[in-house]
Amino acid sequence: MDENRLNAAIKIILNPEEYKICEGCGSIVVITTIICPSCHSYRFNEKVEDIVNQAELLGGSEQKSVTKDDLF
Repeated sequence: MDENRLNAAIKIILNPEEYKICEGCGSIVVITTIICPSCHSYRFNEKVEDIVNQAELLGGSEQKSVTKDDLF
């Protein structure tokens, strides 16, 4: 298990109101994000319960998405 992902998930779970879920790719982004940096979607889910559930799911799984760091 990736410790960075787990730590990020804990941070999100403790402050879910500061985040939202991209409805295009499922990424969790900060609340001020206008366009998802991963998939360029502009639709988001801001329900606290959904954010906590998604953080738990992502924090306990391996990264499957491609990030900008993977492209260089």
